[in-house]
Amino acid sequence: MAIIVRMPEVLANASEAALQTWMVKEGDSVVVGQPLAEIETEKANVEYDSEVEGTILRLLVGEGDSVAVGDPIGVIAAPGESDVDVDRLLAGAVDDPPAPTEASEDAAPVSIAQTTASSAQAAAPDAASESGERLFASPLVRRLARERNLDLASVAGSGPSGRIVRRDLEGVHQTQSAPRAELTASSSVVPTPGYIDVPHTGMRRAIARRLTESKSTVPHFYVVADCRVDALLELRRQVNEISPRRISINDFVIKAVAKALVEVPEANVIWTEEASRRFDTVDVAVAVSTDGGLLTPVLRGVESLGVATISEQVTELADRARSGRLKQHELEGGSFAISNLGMFGVDEFSAILNPPQSGILAVSAAKQRPVVENGSVVVGSVMTVTLSADHRVVDGALAATWLAAFVRLIENPLALLI
Repeated sequence: MAIIVRMPEVLANASEAALQTWMVKEGDSVVVGQPLAEIETEKANVEYDSEVEGTILRLLVGEGDSVAVGDPIGVIAAPGESDVDVDRLLAGAVDDPPAPTEASEDAAPVSIAQTTASSAQAAAPDAASESGERLFASPLVRRLARERNLDLASVAGSGPSGRIVRRDLEGVHQTQSAPRAELTASSSVVPTPGYIDVPHTGMRRAIARRLTESKSTVPHFYVVADCRVDALLELRRQVNEISPRRISINDFVIKAVAKALVEVPEANVIWTEEASRRFDTVDVAVAVSTDGGLLTPVLRGVESLGVATISEQVTELADRARSGRLKQHELEGGSFAISNLGMFGVDEFSAILNPPQSGILAVSAAKQRPVVENGSVVVGSVMTVTLSADHRVVDGALAATWLAAFVRLIENPLALLI
């Protein structure tokens, strides 16, 4: 019997998700475990696999569309099944499946939900117009209609069996808002400035939520140091003369961070409600700027990696971050992070912690400045770094000890190659 594939709950308590890419097309045969689509989460794209064998009859959602959790996204026919009336199947399907049970933070993502035509009799009304006529609309659409004060009875649905979907609201919103806009313009003598609203992506909402939580719940404090990096710049020049791949200043910074955490293991720690968790290995998150926002993939076991290997792995992670191909586990873990804005010529800045990590090092540009050397003022290359630390688990003296170790290593870079 044909089944309806519904948008899964990718993250616990999520109300909607975006279908990023279909990995199948209508008419394709699929087997259990074969990837059907990439679903965009707040952090990365996640592949979702088929739980049944059969043939793709219809894809109901376009690539890039946001869909409420539980809404139909496709129809799969059973092996050998023919003459399936897809429209009738969709019209009789449960419009509003029961809300997923609340999941714990450690729970695995819910798998793709399936609904057979035999469940049609359990259908409940989506919404009703003032005349009592039934309106087919998803929970997401009804919520948006309430927020925008829209009358769904005047909206023509373009979804399966006339179902009202999110894209149907856009034109209605503009049409119903027009009279109010005209009234405002005609009654006011002050011209209003033009603007464009760029809708928030799931990633942008996640960044905003996490940074707000971090800044408001984690007691940050900051320690600043200037690093003399003339020797580092010269060593990098010599290494790049013989290296098969280009080594960046940031690659040396990552290595220096790891060695400093090995020298000061008390700083390689995170806060938990039960204990301070100290790690045996050094996993460092590296901030990567993407079109959708800032991602922080984690480099594992940095203490045992050479600078060339660090360069290779960071480049590979950054490329996949910008193309949306990171896996969820690659964005999790780590006790420390690095944010480098040196390539933009920034003199100094402070970064916000990404919990549960207890430290993040903000790295500025290396610039020539006057420095005192043997009692004389000379020109030297100086790079300012700022350590943001979680005061619940890292005290001021510990932060200063770690930063001193980092400065010593970055100013004597040959130690990073040993």
